[in-house]
Amino acid sequence: MNKAQFIAALAPHFNGSKREATHAVDIVFDTITRNMSAGNDVMINDFGKFKKVDRKARMGRNPFTGETIKIKASKKARFLPAKALKEIVAGDRKLGPAPKPEVKAAPKPVAKKAAKKAPAKKKAAKKAPAKKKAAKKAPAKRKPAKKAAKKR
Repeated sequence: MNKAQFIAALAPHFNGSKREATHAVDIVFDTITRNMSAGNDVMINDFGKFKKVDRKARMGRNPFTGETIKIKASKKARFLPAKALKEIVAGDRKLGPAPKPEVKAAPKPVAKKAAKKAPAKKKAAKKAPAKKKAAKKAPAKRKPAKKAAKKR
C-alpha cells in the first residue's frame, strides 16, 4: 500500500474527503519525522516505536574488489514493532473488526419562504388528435416463377 492508497482507505472516515485525509496523514508523518530528527522516540501503543539510532564508524568490505573500506558513522531511523503488532502479523492473534466510518446525517436545508406568485392560468384542454387513416400497404410484387428448362 502506498501513500495514495492509504489516503483513499482513510477518506471514508473523513466524510469522503481525500483532502482532509491527506492533511491528516501529512500531519502524522510530519510530527513523527520532526520528533525523530530531534532525537525523541515516538511510541504508539500496540503498533510500535520509531527511534533515531546512531551507528558507529566501522570497517567493511567492497564486494566487487574485496578490499576493506572504512564506513562513516551515521544516524538511521529504526522502527521496532510492538508485541501486539508482531502477534497479529504472525497470525497468533486475531485482528478485531475495522472501525466503520461515522455516518453523519446531511444537514437538512432550511426551507425558504416561497415568493407569492399569481395563480397559474389553466391551459385549454387540447383536443384529442383525429384518428389517422390507416395506410393500406400494397401487396408485395411477385416475380414470375422461372420455368424449368425444356429438354431438346
